[in-house]
Order: sequence, then structure tokens, then C-alpha cells
Amino acid sequence: MKFTIIREHLLTPLQQVAGVVERRQTLPILSNVLLKLSGDSLEMTGTDLEVQLVTRAAVEEGSPGAVTVPARKFLDICRLLPERSVVKVDCRQDKFVIQCGSSRFNLSTLPAENYPEFDGGAAEIEVSVPRAHLRRALEKTVFAMAQQDVRYYLNGLLLDLGGQVIRAVSSDGHRLAFFEQTLDGGPEEGRQIIVPRKGVLELNRLLGEDEDPVAIQIAPNNLRVDLGTVSFAAKLIEGKFPDYQRVMPRELTRVVLVEKAAFKGALTRVSVLSNEKYRGVSMEVSEEGMMCLKAQNPEHEEAEERFPVELEGKEISVGFNASYLLDAINNVDSERVKLSFTESANSCLIEDCEDRQFKFIVMPMRL
Repeated sequence: MKFTIIREHLLTPLQQVAGVVERRQTLPILSNVLLKLSGDSLEMTGTDLEVQLVTRAAVEEGSPGAVTVPARKFLDICRLLPERSVVKVDCRQDKFVIQCGSSRFNLSTLPAENYPEFDGGAAEIEVSVPRAHLRRALEKTVFAMAQQDVRYYLNGLLLDLGGQVIRAVSSDGHRLAFFEQTLDGGPEEGRQIIVPRKGVLELNRLLGEDEDPVAIQIAPNNLRVDLGTVSFAAKLIEGKFPDYQRVMPRELTRVVLVEKAAFKGALTRVSVLSNEKYRGVSMEVSEEGMMCLKAQNPEHEEAEERFPVELEGKEISVGFNASYLLDAINNVDSERVKLSFTESANSCLIEDCEDRQFKFIVMPMRL
């Protein structure tokens, strides 16, 4: 295999692929990137057996072939080469030779035929989704995913496609984020899949700011997304995600409308003196329309903030994890935040006053 390419044409797709390659692998070949040259197209593949990325770059001239090389070393070399420089690559036997100007590097290789194949399978559902819709669905829910929870189905994000709607749901057992967006030409038949945490973070990073639609394919055990020059694939988490519709609180009898900036600022200041482990903050809303936020820690230090709000219903007294509330508030785009409670105040529904697509539920905590 031999080819010539401009540094920038190689660097960007190589950076994208290297993002899924883990530094420490039980299989040495998984630390490598697979390079395949056919015609004037160089295909680069990286995987950790859970997520796979395939990118393509145009070369100026070359002879076909396939090989795997250490992903991080190859990326570091390309990153440090001069801008707009011409990179010449020549693969001879078990050596991968990179030349650029007066610089020359030899990298070790492993056979391309030993690189693990990502089991694709036939697609059961195919749908084209506006990139902005998918990007917003992930951004509004990604923060509530669990990390290394024994309930493995929570260590990912639920995508619910069907009925001309795409829904994204995430939960760590203490809070739940929900986003809903209508689709033109979405699948009539519903399908729920759980995308693993790493796959969600990687896909969210790859979506970028482009506005081209993305093609989503769902197979029995994996998700594939065609992003144009990048093909993304992730193995799905097997299991049943909790019924998020049942979690949605019914019969909301108390509603608080609060200015987002005032609420966020008060929460941030009060939480400074909360318990570092539990981040507990008590919230009291009087019938006169005054909210009081309090926090204290094991050193008996205390913080308190009071500010006016609008209250419909009886007074409220409940405790929350301040970090959970701040995460939700940061995803509200309107100037005001709506907090809704049931009669027993066993959960809080947080909504954007102008955009009803995003909902966030947080469970109270004992203080």
C-alpha cells in the first residue's frame, strides 16, 4: 500500500476515528486503526468492539492495500507535521513508513485480516432524521445517563422511534430527562433501542454543526448512523428500559414559576455550603410566593437565599440534590422555569415555559 495525501485531509478523519480507540486494550490490534486504500479513497476504521467509526479521505495517488497501525502514534505524528504539508505513506512488509519533507517515521503494523469485524446484520428500520433534531435530542438528555450502574440498561440512552416521533430518554434512577420531536416521514412502527453511554457521547460529538440529514439504520443488535463522510455504529444494550410514561407525574396540584437566572444563581451560591457528597439543598415555597433555599454541611456551616416566585397551590417544603436541579435548569432555554409538584411532592417536574419538548423529573431527597 502506498499513497500521498495533504496533511489536513488525513488529520481530521483520523482524529474522528481515534476518538473510539482505547489506549489500553486486551487485544493489541484494537489499539490500531485499520487503513484500506481502494482507488483514490482511503478508508479508516477504529473500534473498541462496542462502538465503531469508519471515515474516508481522498488521496492524490496511491496503490491499493490494507494494514493496521497504532492509532495514537499515527495521530500524534500527523498532528505535529507542518500545516498544508504533503504526507507520503509507503507500507513495506511489516513497516509503515511516513515521509513529510525531511521527516521520516517507521511504525509497526499488524495484519489487516486480523482486525475484528463489527457484526452488522440487516437493517430492520431505516429513517432519515434532520441532524439538528438528533443533535438536540442528545444534548437535552445525555447528562442524565447513569455511569457504571448495576442496572446496565440505565448506562445508556433510550431512543424511541415511531408514530412520526423521535423520543430520547435517559435516567440514572434519581432523575429522568425526556425530549420529544416530531418527524416528517418517520417510521409508523415503533421501536425502542438503548444506545450505550460511550456510543451516545461519540455520536453527539460527531454530529457537529452541519445541517445535512442523517440516515439511521436499526438492526437487531446495533445502531448505524450515516453522517456523510463518517459512518457510526454501536452495539445496543440488551434489556428493557423502565416505562418512562409511568414515571411522568400525574395530578400536579402545585406549580412554581421562577426566573431562571435568579433560581440558577441562588442554587449555585447555596450549594457551596452543601454536603460535598450528597449536595442536598432544601426548598421551601410559602403561600405568599417566596422561595427559600437552604443548605448546610457536617461542619454546621449554613447558607440561605430568598427570592420571589409565583405559586399556584399550597406551600411546598422538599429537599433536592442541587446538582440535579442545576443540570435541568441549564437545559431550559426560556427565561422562566416551571416546577410542578404532586400533592405528596414525591417528585418534581421541571419544564421549559416556552418549549414543551423537554421535560426533566427529579426525585426528592431526605435532608
